[in-house]
Amino acid sequence: MSSRRPKPTLPPDQLTIVWQSVSLLLDYPDEFLLARTDLLRSASQRLTPAVGGSLRAFLDHLESTPLPELQADYVETFDTRRRCNLFLTYFAHGDTRKRGMALLRFKQTYLRAGFELDDGELPDHLCVVLEFAGTVDQEIGRDLMLDHRAGLELLRLSLRDIGSPWANLIDAVTATLPPLRGDERDAVRRLAADGPPEEEVGLAPFANPQFSPGADAGAATASIALPMPSFPGART
Repeated sequence: MSSRRPKPTLPPDQLTIVWQSVSLLLDYPDEFLLARTDLLRSASQRLTPAVGGSLRAFLDHLESTPLPELQADYVETFDTRRRCNLFLTYFAHGDTRKRGMALLRFKQTYLRAGFELDDGELPDHLCVVLEFAGTVDQEIGRDLMLDHRAGLELLRLSLRDIGSPWANLIDAVTATLPPLRGDERDAVRRLAADGPPEEEVGLAPFANPQFSPGADAGAATASIALPMPSFPGART
C-alpha cells in the first residue's frame, strides 16, 4: 500500500523530531513533560518554519499555563468529547466489535516489527502510533496514520473548532502527511455529520476503561509511559 502513496516531503530526521515531539506533547501533561520543554523547543528549531512554529506555539502555552489548569483542560478536551479522541480506530468503528479486530491488527503490526506494548496501552492511541513511527519504523507508522487519515483530520478540525491549543500538535502531524484525497475528504464529512458508531460492546482482549472516551476523570489522568525522546543530535 505504501508504494502507491506519495513519499514523505520531510527528511527522515525531521519526521523523527515531529513525531517524537508530538508523542510527548500530546500525552497527559505532568512534571516529566514540563522538564523537557527546553529539549523539545531546541529540537523544533531544526524543522521547517511552519511545522516548528506549530510545536513552539503549543510549547508557549505549556510553559505559560499552570499545570493543574493544563491537566483539567486535557481531561475536558480528550475524555469528554467524542470527536476529540486520541484513539484512531474509534473514529472508524466507535465501540463496536469491528474496533476490537482493528486493535488486534494494530498490535500484530507492532509485533511483526519487534515492538511490544505494555498491557495498559491500547495500540491505536496516537501517542503510541507516533512513538512507533518515530523510533521503530517510519514507513509502517506513517501507513497506520494514513489508514486513519479521515479520523486524524476530524480530530484536527474538532480541536480547531473549540480553539484548543492541542490543535497545533495535530497541525504538525498532518503537515507530515499527504493532502487529503477526495475519498478521505468525503469520509471526514461523513464523520463530521454522523460521528463514530455508537454501538456499545466489549473490546476484549483490549477492554480497559481508562482508554474509553468519557471515562471518569480519575482514570483518565493516568499517562501513557513512552520512552525518552532520542532526537537526532539532541543532548540530554
